[in-house]
Amino acid sequence: MEKINLYIDFDGVILDTINPLYQKLKEDNVPDEKIKEFFTNYDWEKIINDKYIINDSISCIQKIIDSEKFNLAILTHINSLHEAELKIKYLRKYFKDITIIPCPKTISKTKMVHTKDSILVDDYAGNLREWQHDGGIPVRFSQKNNGKGFAVVDKLDQLIEMF
Repeated sequence: MEKINLYIDFDGVILDTINPLYQKLKEDNVPDEKIKEFFTNYDWEKIINDKYIINDSISCIQKIIDSEKFNLAILTHINSLHEAELKIKYLRKYFKDITIIPCPKTISKTKMVHTKDSILVDDYAGNLREWQHDGGIPVRFSQKNNGKGFAVVDKLDQLIEMF
């Protein structure tokens, strides 16, 4: 059986980096025109750690790898090279042989890999719409099981039974 290409987002799927980031934006009262600068210069070490693991995502990824059903890669938007380095370092603690694809925030994930018939698991519906438009299979990650019109999972190992 041919393996399916599976791309998993990092922020909001593996680690809950989104909520602390937006909380800090609000606390610091960052104006709209400074948001990009905020993300670029943020101290990512504060949130790229085990404290922010979502729904046992690390062991779920290991189960996905063990299933041997997928060509698995982590496809993550980044705001800076420092953020990319920290994400890679974090993932390498758990997975020695996994593909990690940092994607500049200004570039669509669909431009980084072959989307046709490939699965993207992402919490952001905008990325999933682009993915679907380019012939990919979108799956929304939502802790509230809100698919927003897409197939939905709240634990990554549910993908093993879905495909």
